[in-house]
Amino acid sequence: MAIKNQRLTGILLAIATLLLIPFIAMQFTNEVNWTLSDFVVAGVLLFGTGLLIELVLRTVTTAKHRIALCAVILVALLLIWIELAVGIFGSPIAGS
Repeated sequence: MAIKNQRLTGILLAIATLLLIPFIAMQFTNEVNWTLSDFVVAGVLLFGTGLLIELVLRTVTTAKHRIALCAVILVALLLIWIELAVGIFGSPIAGS
């Protein structure tokens, strides 16, 4: 049980570290201009992805299936992130 809780702590620390990157960049340049809602959306996406991967790691027993499911989750995160950033699909969530 302790290892599983350490993974959750690691997920939270990784999310905080990733969100610190644009926050620190905003202090030095005007090129990075995130609002509070940007940080909230990014945090929710990263946290949801981390929790889904943790769920897969806890429940799926076959290594091949774990890798495949984690890859699908990460590809979905990447596609959603790209859509929110630049709107490659032109969906309403990208502001089109």
